[in-house]
Amino acid sequence: MFIRYLTQLVSAALLSTLLAATTQANNIELPSLGDTSSAVISQQQEYELGQAWLRAYRSRIPEYDDPQLHSYLEELLLKLSAYSQLQDHRLSLVAINNPTMNAFAVPGGIIGVHLGLFRYAKSEHQLASVLAHELAHLSQRHFARRVAEQRKNATTTMAGMLASLVLAATVGGDAGMAAMTATQAASLQNSLRYSRQNEQEADRLGIETIYAADMDPSAVGAMFEEMLRATRYTGSKPPEFLLTHPLTESRVADANSRIAQYPIKHYPDNVEYHLMRARAMIAIDGSPAKSLDRFQSELNGDTLNREAARYGTVLAHAELGEYRKAREGLALLLKESPNRLTYQLEDISLDRQQGQFVNAIEKSQQLLRTHANSYPLRMSLAETYLKANRYTESEQLLRALTLDHPDTSYVWFQLAEVSGLAGNIAGVHKARAQYYLLNGVFDKAREQFGYARKLLINDYKEVAIIDQQLRDLADLEKKMENF
Repeated sequence: MFIRYLTQLVSAALLSTLLAATTQANNIELPSLGDTSSAVISQQQEYELGQAWLRAYRSRIPEYDDPQLHSYLEELLLKLSAYSQLQDHRLSLVAINNPTMNAFAVPGGIIGVHLGLFRYAKSEHQLASVLAHELAHLSQRHFARRVAEQRKNATTTMAGMLASLVLAATVGGDAGMAAMTATQAASLQNSLRYSRQNEQEADRLGIETIYAADMDPSAVGAMFEEMLRATRYTGSKPPEFLLTHPLTESRVADANSRIAQYPIKHYPDNVEYHLMRARAMIAIDGSPAKSLDRFQSELNGDTLNREAARYGTVLAHAELGEYRKAREGLALLLKESPNRLTYQLEDISLDRQQGQFVNAIEKSQQLLRTHANSYPLRMSLAETYLKANRYTESEQLLRALTLDHPDTSYVWFQLAEVSGLAGNIAGVHKARAQYYLLNGVFDKAREQFGYARKLLINDYKEVAIIDQQLRDLADLEKKMENF
């Protein structure tokens, strides 16, 4: 059973159109909150609903699993959330390789980012302005307030939100809307749109968060300009973000008025943003040759950051197998910033790609002395162990990572692959079960737990653990049906 059917949440016509647009066949149900007319949704209910939504979304849209980019976004979110009005700081980041300008917040601490946002945000401050805005929607619980005002079941709204964001992450706004009737299109768009009052409140609190985090509040206005510029360049089609966060004249005027109240000061740029932006652009391009042309053109003309453009050429050369050129470019970067972990990780990556595993392992272990908790570094070392056929060491490292990142499905996926090569077949099934659990595929999760249990039948401790996990899985399914 795959959590029953989403048709209980949205109309059959809307569902059939969504499935046709996304070419997906999964049927998903979100948990029922019951009669929301009698009580406001609690924060714990919102969190559990959000986690259910996240499983449904992951089952339809693949996440972008670059540990460096994910770690950067996560750290920026954590920094901003510390200065926001969030009471529940349990956040889950979803990065999607899609070229559109889009970000979204889903009740329960879910923050989604399309890589296309990096195309338009010219600085970390501008990117942060969008994230702070989404955090404000969460902190003010605009979803719960809207449900209470409309006196509708929250699952209906969440189902529309799922449908909207699946479309936005696949075929995009125009194509998706063209595939539906005007009524259906309006339903999808309205499922994500907040009121003007909500938007202005999120802008106000977002500006306050930016300033409190010692970032530039004027970046909010600058990002508005980028959004409007993107609309002018693409004709009548606005960026995905503006489909659900309309940029009205009153909203812009209100934000600019608030920004003007803050003292003008210099805020340094963060080169790390531009390095991650280069990684995002390579992912969006989908062609290292195209990316190489892009960054070489920047070096020969205008660029937001020359250092990042050079880094982009290094990455492109490496993907093209042009290791000598990649090494030459990286050597210049390391000479200027020998202690920058981003460059050190690329040095290790080049060693790994060229089969210099001993060097890569030694460099990684040396860096771990000062970056013991670095998720990208530890994932890099696990990959190096894998390439060097040191499967047991890779498995041990990934298993340790699951303790620190239990909700990162990519870690569980990698652990399942490595466990098989290490000969730990029971470990394969246990890791796969966790991977499927995080992605909302409960029937397959149960199946994998069952396989592991049979293999470990004589290990009473392991059997007891798996039996408890199966009970927890059954409880989770029950909560999602009767929540």
